[in-house]
Amino acid sequence: MSESIPISQAKTMRSGVNVEAEVIGKTDPRTVNLKAGGTVEVCDATIANEDKSEENQMKLTLWGDDIKAVNVGDKVVIENGYTNEFRGEVSLTKGKFGKMTVNP
Repeated sequence: MSESIPISQAKTMRSGVNVEAEVIGKTDPRTVNLKAGGTVEVCDATIANEDKSEENQMKLTLWGDDIKAVNVGDKVVIENGYTNEFRGEVSLTKGKFGKMTVNP
């Protein structure tokens, strides 16, 4: 795996993000409509580095089967993830080409 970076640094990146963090919160799943048609479950988890300060926390968007795989208290490693910004908040997702490992 490539070197993990702090969440504070990941927030300034767009792609190729490698983060190791703890899940400190998780919302209930919701159903969203896909552009290509159909629906999928999506959920937001909050991840944090060791000190859990505001600058070292970030939203992690979980899709489909990843929702059940991640629980509060788990350690997650995201490799080759990407970020996007929505309503002023930066969130991370593994995307199509990334990889997520739970409790490595």
